[in-house]
Amino acid sequence: MMRYAMAIDTKKCVGCSDCVVACQTENEVPIGYCRDWIVEVTDGTYPELELEIRSERCNHCDNSPCVRCCPTGASHYSDGGSVLVTHNKCIGCGACVSSCPYDARYSHPKGYVDKCTFCNHRVKKGQQPACVSVCPTRCMYFGDLEDPNSEVSKIMKLRKYKTLAPEAGTKPQVFYLI
Repeated sequence: MMRYAMAIDTKKCVGCSDCVVACQTENEVPIGYCRDWIVEVTDGTYPELELEIRSERCNHCDNSPCVRCCPTGASHYSDGGSVLVTHNKCIGCGACVSSCPYDARYSHPKGYVDKCTFCNHRVKKGQQPACVSVCPTRCMYFGDLEDPNSEVSKIMKLRKYKTLAPEAGTKPQVFYLI
């Protein structure tokens, strides 16, 4: 069974925000909101500090609390395991926003909850998500994790990786190469 996933190389990401702008443009995200964002984390003790830069978004979890808590079924799993929101079914109650351990959802000014879709409209056409397609350092890998020949599967076999908030038990499908 197909399972879409994304891997982001924290050693190559420079935090330029091209992915953020591409997402906002591609998905007509209102000004002041975003479906993805850049995080910079400094770890260690001076003078031995390490900086990690990463692009974050919905983790399209296999065990999504947002899908479980949605009272109308607007939040659901789509083909390939992506988590989507059907806007005309969403009542904007915000239960999914509160349940997401990644703060990956926002209330759209039009009254529904919105989030990253892995650009499912582009993926259906055989294209990469907008964020992946514009990344100048090519630090983002997307594809079918179940396909051993996909770019994301290949890089995951070669590199160490982590997920965010593994203690939440959501089985996220966005991985950070470390």
